[in-house]
Amino acid sequence: MMKLRMIASTWVLTMGLAVAGLGIATSPALAQTTAPAATSEAAPAAVAPAKATPAADASKAAENPYGIASLWATSDVVAKTVLLILAIMSMGSWYILAVKMLEQRKMSSHAKEAANKFWAAGTVQQGTAALDKDSPYQFIAASGLEATKKHSGLMGHIPLNEWISMSIQRSVDRVNREMQGGLSFLATVGSISPFVGLFGTVWGIYHALTAIGISGQASIDKVAGPVGEALIMTAIGLAVAVPAVLAYNYLVSRNKGVMDDIRGFGSDVHSVLLGTVAKS
Repeated sequence: MMKLRMIASTWVLTMGLAVAGLGIATSPALAQTTAPAATSEAAPAAVAPAKATPAADASKAAENPYGIASLWATSDVVAKTVLLILAIMSMGSWYILAVKMLEQRKMSSHAKEAANKFWAAGTVQQGTAALDKDSPYQFIAASGLEATKKHSGLMGHIPLNEWISMSIQRSVDRVNREMQGGLSFLATVGSISPFVGLFGTVWGIYHALTAIGISGQASIDKVAGPVGEALIMTAIGLAVAVPAVLAYNYLVSRNKGVMDDIRGFGSDVHSVLLGTVAKS
């Protein structure tokens, strides 16, 4: 009996020591496991909400997937060629418009010079010498004057009236050709640039549908970008065509007024030359 009591007390003491050791060993682990939890609970309070900066907004705007920059970056050689052609057409149209407006303005100043200097001179020779060398009025007057001096040989068989008229008419036609220069380019751009843009649109939609078919996704976010970028081609074509057509009509109407003044001047010079030859 005493032996059993000693064995029981020994077992209880051993179990108590084991439990005490286990508690000591697990207490640091429990402390370590609870510390991150406390840290994680305090972390949201320490992190401040990020505010959007202008630089971030600019970067988001620059990364617009539906803009012209994205169209250029994602397009192939054919689409880029179409864009370059439209850009060349647009720059050429604006260049011709600026040059022709300056040319017509200069023609107006030459007309005023001819009205003030040529008709105030005593003779056709003096009036021609008083005009600017680059003036079309000086060129027409000089052509008519030269026709009166070179009316010999085979040209002598032509009546002087018709010969002077032919010489002046050739000069007027040459001035008209120079005034019409560049207008054919504007007419061409106004006619074909919408179709060039439409070709770019069809080509872009074809590639968009091909990409959608390969990916197997036809959601709106997959379709809106490629199709929208393709439709930009049509808008660019119209943006090139409309200014070209307006510039063509504007320049043609201005040229008509300029050429009416030049033809009237040539007719008057013809009459003056005939009167001078008749007196001499």
